[in-house]
Amino acid sequence: MSLIEVIQSGNYELIDVREPMELEMDGNIDGAKNIPLGEVEDRQDEILSIEKPVILFCRSGNRSGKALDYLTAQGLRDGYNGGGWAELKAVLEANQGTF
Repeated sequence: MSLIEVIQSGNYELIDVREPMELEMDGNIDGAKNIPLGEVEDRQDEILSIEKPVILFCRSGNRSGKALDYLTAQGLRDGYNGGGWAELKAVLEANQGTF
């Protein structure tokens, strides 16, 4: 499945790997769980136990890409790099009502 197909399915978990300070300054996506990149390793069991597709995102897509590479190496099977939060939020809003 592509990222768009996952979003259109409506069955996914959003994880924001930015720092809490960035969420306060820049904004966030409703319903996304904040797990900063520096905590991903310590919280990998929590992430790996999610039983639906996981969409990771950050400010630009760089940190979420690193988190996805790490989690995939740890056994994450259905992970996606959602890229930058602002672009992902626009995609989510554009696809509301399609599922």
